[in-house]
Amino acid sequence: MLAVGPGNSTMVVTEFFLLGFGDLKELNPLLFLVFGTVYLVTVSATLLLVVLVCTQQVLQTPMYFFLANLSCLEICYTSNIVPGGLVDLLWENRMISMVGCVIQLYFFGALRSTECYLLAVMSYDWYLAVCWPLHYSTLLHGTLCVGIAIGSWLCGFSVAAAFQAAMLSSLTFCGGNKVDHFFCYLKLLQKLFCSDPHLVNRVCMSLTSLATPVPFKLTLASYWKILVVVLHIPSIIGRQKEFSTCSSHLIVVILFYGTLILVYAVPLAGQVPALNKTFSLFYPVVTPKWNPLIYSLNNKDGRETRRKLMIRFCDFHFT
Repeated sequence: MLAVGPGNSTMVVTEFFLLGFGDLKELNPLLFLVFGTVYLVTVSATLLLVVLVCTQQVLQTPMYFFLANLSCLEICYTSNIVPGGLVDLLWENRMISMVGCVIQLYFFGALRSTECYLLAVMSYDWYLAVCWPLHYSTLLHGTLCVGIAIGSWLCGFSVAAAFQAAMLSSLTFCGGNKVDHFFCYLKLLQKLFCSDPHLVNRVCMSLTSLATPVPFKLTLASYWKILVVVLHIPSIIGRQKEFSTCSSHLIVVILFYGTLILVYAVPLAGQVPALNKTFSLFYPVVTPKWNPLIYSLNNKDGRETRRKLMIRFCDFHFT
């Protein structure tokens, strides 16, 4: 919706029209079925993982505590975007208010930043487990884990809040209200700015350097230390065992940062809207779906706990 400003000289945007996959209208029912199924499976599997971590004694370790935090984050992450997209596919009502768009942008940035910090913390957890096994329980005790987790959430949401404050205080949207995406995407919204976006761009770059490169470098440093230690293990079986202990987290890190690179660092993705939207689906849909599966398949405790629960379920229903 376009509201007429003072003096009838400025058309100010109060609502945005999300084009989504508008050029594929005939596929809307199929897309709704696919995305809806994936969303339900993702939320169910992630909630199950959180419940297991909270109720099973064998899983109450620092690694699974941080994994439960990551799982809760991903439920919020996917729920911030997917349900609205599903409604748009079903009813073809792709209007979103200015307030709704700002809120969606805030949680998108806050949760993404928090995930960067949590992945860095989890890599540090693996570093302590592999490089300092005898001191692991002393260096990473329960109180410290809770403090680190809270700090990760606070840092992520604080960075996003600072960016939102800078954006809202200096920008006005005008002239057009069509966004060629299925959610409020910052790069496309910048094209609708009628005020000077340079301040916001500078703030965005500064905050992004805190929210992504710093945790990423910490993650790389942790895995570099792990690699150095593991390569000095004389036994091949010992090296394989140590690599297997952190393989699940490494796969999640590769999926997350690989998606970031595809969306933001590959020039072609920014130039081709359809390609950009396809890559962006990895954020709310694909990555959260795979994380519980990756951890349960690549971790002995996760597999054993799942096996015991299946046995209990069968005993309860068939005896």
